[in-house]
Amino acid sequence: MKKLGAFIVPTGIGASIGGFAGDASVYARKIAEYARLIVNPNVVNAGCFSGITDNMLYVEGYAIDEFFKGNITLTPQRNNKIGVLFDRAIPQGVLNVHINTINAVKTVYGVNITEYAITDEEVGVYFENQGSYSTGGIKNPETLINCAKKLINNGADAIAIVCRFEEDNSTDYAEGIGVDPIGGVEAIISHYITKELKIPCAHSPAFDDISISTDLVDSRCAAEYITPTFLPCILLGLQNAPSLNATGGLTIKDLDFLLMPHNALGSIPVFEAQKRGIPVYAIKENNTLLNVTNDKINGKCGILYTYEEFLESLR
Repeated sequence: MKKLGAFIVPTGIGASIGGFAGDASVYARKIAEYARLIVNPNVVNAGCFSGITDNMLYVEGYAIDEFFKGNITLTPQRNNKIGVLFDRAIPQGVLNVHINTINAVKTVYGVNITEYAITDEEVGVYFENQGSYSTGGIKNPETLINCAKKLINNGADAIAIVCRFEEDNSTDYAEGIGVDPIGGVEAIISHYITKELKIPCAHSPAFDDISISTDLVDSRCAAEYITPTFLPCILLGLQNAPSLNATGGLTIKDLDFLLMPHNALGSIPVFEAQKRGIPVYAIKENNTLLNVTNDKINGKCGILYTYEEFLESLR
């Protein structure tokens, strides 16, 4: 039986691998050839592309934390019914592009997207940048929850969320430095829906400017600069995302290893894994803007220099 592992790159902390657009996918895909792999969306999401494979379990961050705490189990699924939630603030023309995207993904991949719904009121996304990480929030969470409940009541097994985001004028991200300015608030939105409704979900931003840039950018974020919508990757991820349950399915007791960036170890998965005797591997080649290393947490993590080094141990 193949091992079960977790490959996590936290969102919005400037990870050199996985801090951009699907740039951790190549490593996760190789490892998933030898082990079933839990991944957070940040690892494989890449705009109009996705690094997801059939041997990966696509699980957003709050659900990952609950899994590591032993509060939920993950039951693998196939062909989830996906409901798409749109923010009332999205302009009609931009909305039309996203509806065309839904129809294209249904046509090409056969993804079971059952319907879309628009929130009664604007969600009100706002941003904050704390230097070493990005964050933010929403002003009207109730309208988000109410719309998601409608989709669930109509049979949705998973929710794709699309909120209107303000344009970011920073050039750091495009040049391959700094923090993804929207990653932190995207995580907050998906955490909120998961916590309240216990359903697989992921978020894709919608911008008013849907023109495609002709500027050359860092290869790690290039996937986000050649498409007007980032919706395809989350639809492909949610298609086979595991359901979140109290019993049955895969539990934390089934987990064989956890892979993390070497200086982003101050998280629930790391602490819970170490408490339960699950090996944690800190990957030196993946550097973040945080400084939470093995010695800072008095941990017992295995220190590896590259993902390839871990991959060799599986072969």
